[in-house]
Amino acid sequence: MGPDGWTIAIDGPAGSGKSTVAKALARRLGYLYIDSGAMYRCVTLAALRRGVDFGDPEALAAVARSCDMRLEPVPAGLKVFLDGEEVENLLRTPDISRRTSAYTANSRGVREALVVRQREWGARGGVVMEGRDIGTVVFPGADLKVYFDVAVEERTRRRVLDYASRGIERTPEEVRADIERRDAEDKGRPVGALVRAPDAVLVRGDGKDVETILAEILGLLPAGGPGSR
Repeated sequence: MGPDGWTIAIDGPAGSGKSTVAKALARRLGYLYIDSGAMYRCVTLAALRRGVDFGDPEALAAVARSCDMRLEPVPAGLKVFLDGEEVENLLRTPDISRRTSAYTANSRGVREALVVRQREWGARGGVVMEGRDIGTVVFPGADLKVYFDVAVEERTRRRVLDYASRGIERTPEEVRADIERRDAEDKGRPVGALVRAPDAVLVRGDGKDVETILAEILGLLPAGGPGSR
């Protein structure tokens, strides 16, 4: 545990709702919330704007090292800034998702650059970070590791609703195919693959509201620990 509190790592598949859970947990504890996936998406957006060849891993790594990326906690969760511009709403399009999964997240140089930033931000503790390799790579010594999972059917339903709320029309069949493809890619990556750490606690979100899930995770934390920052 760092001087500012626990380090909590939440890993799980795409579309599981782990971002919602991590945001709510960070708010409850008064901790910093870090969305590692948003960081990779931010690099993808920066690379698109710079006209970088996505087939060139080193060029993508150079973007990751040089772009000005900032995460700002807000009551609703997190604002993401790229080169001074708030870009959170630009990071969740199907094209950004596809390019991130197929290219950016597979660049070893990008991963190394972002892990350095993530560890710097989380060095003092008092942080909830979610992704797919947080408990295995970024914070292997985290005070609590959670592997959060939800059935594919439920993840499909949630993602369709999320797209609709942002005016993006996708059929359930298209979304499910994307999720299953993403699962296979994430679990088969040569670096940073999605895998449950041996000491991670499995928490399932099927049929549970956020408060129920939060109560389950909070119950895993050591008694008598730090309060809010």
